[in-house]
Amino acid sequence: MSDNRDRPEPLPGRGRLDLRADCMRCFALCCVAPAFSASADFAIDKRAGQPCPNLSPDFSCGIHHDLGQKGFRGCTVFDCFGAGQQVAQVTYGGQDWRQAPRTAKQMFDVFTVMRPLHELLWYLAEALTLRPARPMYGELGRALEETERLTHESPEFLLKLDLEAHRRDVNALLLRASELARAEVKRKKRDHRGADLIGADLRGADLRGASLRGAYLIGADLRGADLRQADLIGADLRGADLGGADLTGSIYLIQSQLDAAKGDAGTKVPPSLAHPAHW
Repeated sequence: MSDNRDRPEPLPGRGRLDLRADCMRCFALCCVAPAFSASADFAIDKRAGQPCPNLSPDFSCGIHHDLGQKGFRGCTVFDCFGAGQQVAQVTYGGQDWRQAPRTAKQMFDVFTVMRPLHELLWYLAEALTLRPARPMYGELGRALEETERLTHESPEFLLKLDLEAHRRDVNALLLRASELARAEVKRKKRDHRGADLIGADLRGADLRGASLRGAYLIGADLRGADLRQADLIGADLRGADLGGADLTGSIYLIQSQLDAAKGDAGTKVPPSLAHPAHW
């Protein structure tokens, strides 16, 4: 079964690979800007803008190799899609928040806008690889170029941006592209959009072309499931067992979803993603 993809098209002036985090060019913004609460994913409470106590003076993580064991599993599955280095090196020209504390809060707030913009860029770039969505390439390309333009705007502009409106418009395009791609699967397709499938037994399930957008698949048993051309945007795969599952050609799957799940050598993943080290 073909995954109906073309070669990924480059982003204007950037290239899709630059949507991967480069922590060496960031100022640990993901360790400061977001808030989190004590839970199975985080050992402590942290308010937005408060540096994590594990953050070192050189912006490295003091427990990087032991995050899971020390209760910070949530850090291991976070992906900024390159937004950190964009804010650090482009928006603020390489000036870090410790050197310029007056800009610290603004920088952290800008990061919370930049990160979703970069995630949208990733999805749009992927949509432009879906051959059945070729009639939409013009619309998708314009949306990508506009989103790319926004990432180069000033901090003041970004903080006034109606992010939700932009995300809503882009998501509508992404959904249409997904529907065109999934229409290639000539069978009745399951609609599990937003479904509560926590702990569900889906071993060997035929989920080809299914919509699992925003589905809760925490701890679900998906061993041996066929997820080819399934739309997985926003699906929560924390602790899901993907052993032997086929995810080739799945739509809008991202690395952090795989990192949060369990799998094995028999799990098939899209070529743009990698088997997590803990599988």
